[in-house]
Formats: sequence, C-alpha cells, structure tokens
Amino acid sequence: MQQYSSLPEQNSQVDTTPTLLATIQQLRAELWLERSLNKLQSRLNDYLVSASAPTIQVGITEAAIFQTVVDELDIALNNSRVAIALSQPQATFAKVCYVSSSPSPVVEVMPQKGKKLRLKLAQEIQVEDLQHLANQQPPSAWPLASDSGIIGWLIIAKTPRDLLTASQVQLKSELFTRVTQQCADALAQLKQIQSWQQLSQNIGSCNQELERTNQLKNQFLANTSHEIRTPLSSIIGFTHLLLAQGYEPTRERHQEYLNIIQSSGKHLLALINDILDLSKIEANQLEVQQEEVNVPELCRNVLALVKEKAANKGLKLRLELDPTVETLVADPLRLKQMLLNLLFNAVKFTRTGEVGLQVLPQGTSVRFTVWDTGIGISKVDLVQLFQPYFQIANSVTSRDEGTGLGLVVTKKLAEIHGGCVEVESEVNCGSRFTIMLPVKPVTEVEEKQEVQADAEVTPLSPQHIALSSNFSILLVEDDLPNGELIQTYLERLGYQVTWSKNATEMWAILSQQKPGLILVDIQLPDENGLNVAQQLRQKHEYQMIPVIAQTAMAMKGDREICLASGVNEYISKPLDLPLLAELVSKYIKLPQPESQDTSS
Repeated sequence: MQQYSSLPEQNSQVDTTPTLLATIQQLRAELWLERSLNKLQSRLNDYLVSASAPTIQVGITEAAIFQTVVDELDIALNNSRVAIALSQPQATFAKVCYVSSSPSPVVEVMPQKGKKLRLKLAQEIQVEDLQHLANQQPPSAWPLASDSGIIGWLIIAKTPRDLLTASQVQLKSELFTRVTQQCADALAQLKQIQSWQQLSQNIGSCNQELERTNQLKNQFLANTSHEIRTPLSSIIGFTHLLLAQGYEPTRERHQEYLNIIQSSGKHLLALINDILDLSKIEANQLEVQQEEVNVPELCRNVLALVKEKAANKGLKLRLELDPTVETLVADPLRLKQMLLNLLFNAVKFTRTGEVGLQVLPQGTSVRFTVWDTGIGISKVDLVQLFQPYFQIANSVTSRDEGTGLGLVVTKKLAEIHGGCVEVESEVNCGSRFTIMLPVKPVTEVEEKQEVQADAEVTPLSPQHIALSSNFSILLVEDDLPNGELIQTYLERLGYQVTWSKNATEMWAILSQQKPGLILVDIQLPDENGLNVAQQLRQKHEYQMIPVIAQTAMAMKGDREICLASGVNEYISKPLDLPLLAELVSKYIKLPQPESQDTSS
C-alpha cells in the first residue's frame, strides 16, 4: 500500500523568487555604479587629452573637470542637486563654485535643527558644517584632497524622497567616495601635464635663446673676421710694397706706408682689446687704475681723436663743458675708452649734422652725454642694445663695422666705476648716451699701482748709453718675427743680443757665457718659460741674473704668477718697445763712485 506524505512538496520557483529579485536589483545597482563611474572617467579623460594641447587654457580645463563631476553625479542620482565648494588650506569656510542644474536648493545640517544650507554659486559654508555633513550617516559631503591637503568638498542635497532604488542607495556612499578619488586623480594628472607643458615651454625658450645667441655669435665672428682682415690687408699689402721697392727712410711714400701699417696694427689691437675686455669683465678680472683726472683736458683729447673721422663725413663736433667740472677720480684710460666708444658710434650712425659731448655736474656725480643728429634707435633695438655681439642695422655706412662689443664694455666699465649708462633715442631724431660717474670712487683702490709704476718710462742717461755696448742680453723667443724685432731693437740701442729659439739652446748658451740679463718668452716649444725661470733661480750660478718675462698672458693675476716664478719684471705682448728699453736699462750696472781715502 503506497503511502503519501502529508507535507507539501517544496516549490523551488516560488521559494527562490525573492532571492533572485534581490540579486537582480543588486546587479543592476552595481551596473549603475560602474556605468556612472565609467562615463565620468571617460569625460575626464577627454578633458585631460584636451589639456595636453597647447591651445587649451589650464584654468578652463580645471573648471571643466569640476563641472563635469557635478553634472555627471546629478544625472547618476536622478536630478539631485550636487555642488563643489572650494577652500584654501587652513581656511574656516569654503565657497560654492560649481553646482548642478537640478532644482533641489538646500541641504539640511544637523545637529543644529532647522539650519539650512543653500547650494548656490558663491555661497559660503563653514568648514565645521561640512565636516559634520561628512560624518553623518549616510554622509552628505565628501572631502576633495590633493597633495597640499583638502582643496574642497563634494556636497549632495537631501531631498524629501530618495529617487534611487534601495540597492543604489546602499552604493551611493561608494559612488561618491570613488568619484572624489577620480576627481583627485584627474587634478593630479592635470598638474603633471601643466608641469610638462611648463618644462616644454622652458626648454623651448632656452632653445630659442641658445639659437639667438648662436646667431649673434656667428654674426660676431663674421664681423670680427671682416674687421681683422681689413687692417691685416693693409699691413700685409704695404709691407709687400716696401719689400718690393726696397725701404728708403727718406722717401715720403715709404713713411706714409709705415704710418698706415702702424695705424692698422693699432686698429687690430683695439679689436682684440675689446674682446679681451669683455672676457675680463665677465670673469670679474678687469682692474681699473683710479686717479685724479683732469676732465676738460681729457675731453679735448678725446674729441681730437674723433675729429678726423667726423671731418671725413662733414660732421661738426661740439664740446660743452660746465666750468664747475674740473676733476674726478677714475681710470683715465678707461674713461677715454668709454667716451671714444660712444663718440665713434655717434659718428658712425650720423649722416649729416652734428655730434657733441656735454659734461655737466649732477650732485656727487658727473654726466658725460654724447649726442648726435643721426638715424636714432628703434624701441625694439633699444631692448637689445647692451647685449653682447648685437649690432644695429646701419644704413649710413656700406657695411657693419666693429664687433658689437663697444656698448657692452662701456656699460660694464661704467658700473665698475660705480656709475651707469643711460640712453634716449628716437628714430630719425638722433640719440643721447649718458655716462654717469661719481666724482669720487665708491671704494678706495686697495692694490698698489705696480703696473703703472713699472710702465713709467724715463729717458736713458748718457752713462746707460755708454755702458749698453758692454751689456749682453740672452733672448729666448721661438717666434721668428718677434725674436727678430726684439733683437734688432735692442741691438740698435747698443746691447749685445744672443738669440736662442728654445730652452735647450738657452741652457747650451748659458754653459758658455753669462749674460747680464735674460729676456724669456713664457710659451716655448720645449719648456714652459715659468719653469725655466724657477730652474734658473734654483741654480746658484744663475740666481743673480735678472730675468724679464715677455708674454701674451695679459689676464688678471698673470703678472703675479710670473713674478712668483722668480722673474724680476713682466711685460705683455704686443711689446711696448720704449717700455722694454726702460726695463732693460734698470739692470745695467752703473759704476759706483770711488770712496775717498781718509787714512792719511
């Protein structure tokens, strides 16, 4: 007999329906969460890509990120008003800067019952209230953090009824937490993009500056090459004529040739000195020898040097001296150099009219103003005027002249003297360059004027001339033209000169004869001249022989280096021959007066 259970059979479909519905709701809520986050992330990525473009302004991109966050959250929450309030670190309030378009205007803040916060633009909210909203369950505010701390708050308004499903409500806090993280990540990436863009701009600026400097240097080298070749052509050409015709001192044309050669040589030296002066100034190695300067006399001498160039162009020269300006303390050679630079420039850029020098007192300073009626200077060129190698395009002359260093050197020399250079100019209306120098130096000169004292040349006495024929000199010089020049000059003064081309020859000659003086070049092919001087001082038999170093080393400290090696005197190239004669004459041993016999 079949038996049946009185218990009903379990209906699996009916029993599992609530669980299945809950699972479906949960899956839908999770899908809603991920879809909302993915949509927001996609839009943020689009803005970050846009931010990488150079035409996008950084401020607009940040605003777009914040506004996108509130708009996407508004959509995800079915039109619940969302806002972002920004604040400064350590501030006590935040200001609402971004809101969604939904109509819900307020958010309740507890525990202060009845207190309402309106989520509208520019509304200020106390940070204390925002912190309370963040600590509520469920929270209504979430902090937006960055590397520098909390920069703002993401806020959602409480509405009378929640428009989300129960499953969505459970995920709402997770949504806001992840949205704030997405927002923070986007801002951090934006900051990195800005940093890269700034770096790229800096690199671009550096590259442009390097390119500009390179162009200026190339132009400088081209101009300098042209300037150097011009006097060299005169030197080589007229020397060739003298050699071809046979030099005759009495021929007037030959004397003219020699004057041209000498003038061209001085021009070459001036060009090289401009380059060396700038190098010394930039290396803080330029020395000035300050002394009391007779201002009227110096100004007249300067204008006399410019007179010929001005006359060749039909320009009038004018000098205006205030009678109260008599002296100032400065380096006379450098002051003359500054004024000549300005005056030659004035003549160079003036086609017709006048060029003048005006000297006026101004308090404890003196104003040296060089003015002209020339082509003037544009505002664009004025900005670059004192940059190294820069030259103004000159329509007055057929070519660019000079190295582009004169004004730079002038400005820096004025600053070394404690002064400055000012310029006023207008196109086609001339220019006015003013050097302002203090009447007295800013600081006292601490170093002794050794170079100046050494350079004082006094005429040879009859006793010196008589004794020079018995005075032997050992010249150590590897450069043939310089060696021949020095030997010829000293022999014409009556000295006996033995010429060796290197240190090895010098030691061989010294083993056979003992000269009264050794004139040694520093750069020798087989030994450094300073080492030679040290070796001479270490050998007893040569310790008392005077040694003069002659070298192209002309930077600050070079003289001291040479003297420290044991030489007695130092003279730089190109050689000042009269100065060389004076230095040599100091070491001719004059006879001592006989002592009177008092024994009787």
